[in-house]
Amino acid sequence: MNEIDSLQLILLNIGYAVHQADWNYKNVKSPFARIYLVKEGSARLHLPNKRIQVLEPNHLYMIPPFTLHSYECNDYFVLYYMHIYENQTTSYCVLEDLMYPVEISATTIDQLLVERLYKINPDSALNHYDPLKYDNTSHLISSINYQTHKPNYAMLETKGILFQLLTRFMVHSRNKYDVVDDRILQVIRHIRKNIDKQISIEELLDICCLSKDHFIRLFKKDMHVTPIQYINQKKIERAQLMLLTSNQSIKDIAYDLSFENVNYFNRLFKRTTGLTPSNYRLQL
Repeated sequence: MNEIDSLQLILLNIGYAVHQADWNYKNVKSPFARIYLVKEGSARLHLPNKRIQVLEPNHLYMIPPFTLHSYECNDYFVLYYMHIYENQTTSYCVLEDLMYPVEISATTIDQLLVERLYKINPDSALNHYDPLKYDNTSHLISSINYQTHKPNYAMLETKGILFQLLTRFMVHSRNKYDVVDDRILQVIRHIRKNIDKQISIEELLDICCLSKDHFIRLFKKDMHVTPIQYINQKKIERAQLMLLTSNQSIKDIAYDLSFENVNYFNRLFKRTTGLTPSNYRLQL
């Protein structure tokens, strides 16, 4: 089965918002993607590496999961917003593993699709626009539960529209990691598929059939981090998702990700995100 065949997208929220210089939020980072269709006015999106994207009418914008960003709005601004969660069932993650353009022109069909998506999901708008109020465990669990218990016909049409909108960005996308060597690609897939388990360098060497030094050099060349750094990065990203989508204790999350030492997990989490797991959950 093709990895795309198992793609599961869940619409968490869709709404139509009118802002009057009140869409100003800093350092937003979520485990779901955001797509915006701007209708009127303009705003600014601050992205990593000091990149600033001006949001303009008749354009679609996409912010992938786990992307740190900020909003700046000094005037009248009207948009449709969509929050999309990928229920990862394989080692491949469409929303995370590709580099998407931030901006594309919105065709008439695109705008009709967004309007239709909004119409068939009338109860999916946010009650608050501040990410600190909606980007939290209870809201995310509630949204996923609500969307996955809708009538089949509504879920099917919603997913169909989401696929079409994502395709508009995907046609201009490229792999996030320019992995040339298939052996490294096999290792990455193994890590993603088994991120909840203890993963040793030795088992990765068995997969790629390389010497340890050669493997680490090749992996770092393609991924720009060492294998251990990549494993830890993916474990912490999964921990962030678990903190948002479950009521599990931090200790249980650490154990579920095969961390034998909870203190080490806490230190690694803070080193990666800047917050302890407890503070991360409280902030959201």
